[in-house]
Amino acid sequence: MDIVEGDATGAAAVAGAETALAGEGEGEREPQPSDSLRTFGAVVQALREHAGLSRTDFAGRVQYSKHTVESVELGRRMADEAFVERAEEATGNTGALRRAARHLSRGEMGLAAWFRRWARLEREAVSLCTYECRLVPGLLQSEAYARAVFEGTIPLRTDDELEAQLAQRMERQTMMRERPKVPFSFIVEEHVFWRRFGGVEVMRGLLDHVLERSAPRNVTLQVVPLSAGLHACLDGPVRLLETPSRQRLGYSEGQENGRLISDPKAVSVLCQRYDTLRSQALSPTESRALLERLRGEL
Repeated sequence: MDIVEGDATGAAAVAGAETALAGEGEGEREPQPSDSLRTFGAVVQALREHAGLSRTDFAGRVQYSKHTVESVELGRRMADEAFVERAEEATGNTGALRRAARHLSRGEMGLAAWFRRWARLEREAVSLCTYECRLVPGLLQSEAYARAVFEGTIPLRTDDELEAQLAQRMERQTMMRERPKVPFSFIVEEHVFWRRFGGVEVMRGLLDHVLERSAPRNVTLQVVPLSAGLHACLDGPVRLLETPSRQRLGYSEGQENGRLISDPKAVSVLCQRYDTLRSQALSPTESRALLERLRGEL
């Protein structure tokens, strides 16, 4: 998902993004597949079949599961460098896949239309802050937890749509590993971790994943305890970021919509609320201890 609009940090682009987010039509709201991923997948499938290999045989050659091979061929999953190299060897080292991979774009498959512009901005942000009271933030979700969330979405998704959404969510998380100097701050309500998705094993895996993702020095996770009572962000979830040009932007999401907030006064209010909530939430050390205790009680 390394697509960044060249003027995304400018005021004019931000204003245009805000207008576009507010004006998405119903027909554009569902996540759309990436043309480049589908084209690359079709090339992989054609070369595999030309080599006389079934998906099972090919999966053995590239050392990935048959499911992963299928996802790549159908344009649902981004092929990494190892996949491309092994696929080249399995199909005769023609060089076609290496050349095609240079033009491969992660695109925006699996992202709701109203979230796409924010996703581009967060890829270039110099700091990111997230407050959540509904679900574990997407950047901290385990794959099993994310799958359970998507499976419960209404309207129901096809298998292809679900896999596209899941692949995109996992892909978004790579920026936390790739950008170790960018501060990531998360404040999450305690009750979010009590809500069961997919059973005990899924929740154990989730807590393990959250603890792992929040361990690096550039990631801060704070939990708002059930005992906190009234606090500064009761109006709902909020995301904040700072662009490379030091402009602060906010994002608010609700049912079937999202809004990019660029007005300096409005963003200032959101920043004040977030900063106040930091003092009302548990410290990072206390938050980790709470999650470890919850993990032990499952």
